[in-house]
Amino acid sequence: MSLLRWILFVVPITILLGFTFSQFANSGEENRWFQALIKPAAQPPGWAFGAAWALLYTMMGTAFSMVLHARGAPLRGPAIVLYLLQYALNLFWPILFFGMHQVSAAFWFLAIIFVMALVTTLVFGRIRKAAARLMIPYLAWLCFAAVLNKQIEWLNPGAETLVVPAARTQI
Repeated sequence: MSLLRWILFVVPITILLGFTFSQFANSGEENRWFQALIKPAAQPPGWAFGAAWALLYTMMGTAFSMVLHARGAPLRGPAIVLYLLQYALNLFWPILFFGMHQVSAAFWFLAIIFVMALVTTLVFGRIRKAAARLMIPYLAWLCFAAVLNKQIEWLNPGAETLVVPAARTQI
């Protein structure tokens, strides 16, 4: 399969899974629990997260496609496994943070994701340098997300137990 075919197959799946898990976790500004939290000054507007993740998933999917296309390359098998593991962990993070409200655990989970993504990037670099370069913005975003996560934890002690009153509607 040509590289372009891999990209046209992998990138949409990567984006679709990312946004599906995000929606399942009720992540983002519309989450009432998240709305009730005190946000750090560096918190970007809600729309920026969707735009950033669309770009990051596109780059990650393209990097993964390059590795999938590199038939016969040494370390290709381990690179595929590492990518899928770190990507699966990445998909679970919004469920842990937004769905389960586990702010502290989500920070440590991000640290694990970062280590897995870093190892994946290093192995990608042994196969295709361009694939590793495409993963660098993702690594930077994971660091930024970890800083935001930790600041939210500091600004909201007891966020895990925060109970948001039910929404009221008038008929």
